[in-house]
Amino acid sequence: MRKTTLLPFLAFLIVFASACKTRQYSKNNKQVEKNAKKDNPTPVSYTTLSYIDAFKATAIEEMNKYGIPASIKLAQGILESGSGSSDLAKYASNHFGIKCTSDWKGKAYYKDDDKKDDCFRVYKDPRESYKDHSQFLKRKRYAALFELDKNDYRNWAIGLKNAGYATNPKYPDLLINIIEKYQLYQYDQPETEREKLAREDKVLKEINTNMANEKKLYTPVNVAPKDPPTGLENGKYHTVLQGETLYKISQLYKISIDDLKSLNQLLDNNIKIGQKLLVVK
Repeated sequence: MRKTTLLPFLAFLIVFASACKTRQYSKNNKQVEKNAKKDNPTPVSYTTLSYIDAFKATAIEEMNKYGIPASIKLAQGILESGSGSSDLAKYASNHFGIKCTSDWKGKAYYKDDDKKDDCFRVYKDPRESYKDHSQFLKRKRYAALFELDKNDYRNWAIGLKNAGYATNPKYPDLLINIIEKYQLYQYDQPETEREKLAREDKVLKEINTNMANEKKLYTPVNVAPKDPPTGLENGKYHTVLQGETLYKISQLYKISIDDLKSLNQLLDNNIKIGQKLLVVK
C-alpha cells in the first residue's frame, strides 16, 4: 500500500476504533444507570435547600476530622453536582467529579470532561463521595490549606483556586457567593488552639505518608481497573486502539500476555491498530 493511501486508511481505523470505544462506554453507562434506578427506584429530586439539609451532617463530620470547612464542602457539592441534579450525581453518586485512578476498586461512569470519555468513580452512596473528596484533598498541593482555621471559608476558597483545584478564575467567588447566599458558614465551627494543632499534626502526617504514592493515588486513568467497558465484538474480540500494547490489553481484560498470544496465535508482542484480538477464553 502506497504512503498516500496508507495515511487515510490509518485515520479511518483511528476514527473507527474511537467510535467503538464510545459505544463501549455508552453501554457501560447504561448498565450503571440501570443499576442506580434498580437500587433507588424513587430517587430524591433535590432543591439546593434540601441538598444542604441532606449532606450537612456528613460535611460537618468531615470538617471535624480534617479541618475542611463544612461550608466549603457543601458549596463545592452544590456547584459541581448542580445540587445533586447532574447525571454523575444521579447515577454515580459522584458529587465532586472525582476520576478513576489505578487504585480505584469500584465501577466507572464515562463522560466528556478534560478529555472525551473521561473515567469517573461510581459510589454506592453520595456520602462516600463526600468522604472521598476529603481524601482527594489530602495531598501536598493542598497541604497549606489544612493549616487554616476550619471556619476560614474565604481563604479556603481562594487557596483551592491557587493550588490548581479549578481553572475558572472566578471559582473562589462562586464558592463564597454560594456560602453567603445560603448561610453555609453557620455549619462551620471554631476550634481551640490545642485542637487545631492536634488536627494539623494528624492531617499533615497523613499527607507526608502519602507523598510517595501521590502519582498512583491521584493520576486519572482512562479505564477503571476493576470494571472495564464490556462492549466486545461478538462478546469476545477487542479492537486494538492507538497506543495500546499487549500488556495494557492483558490488564484491561484480566488475562495474561501468554494467554493472549496463545489465543491469537501470536509469535511475538507486536500488534497493530485495528487488529482484532480474542480476549475471552
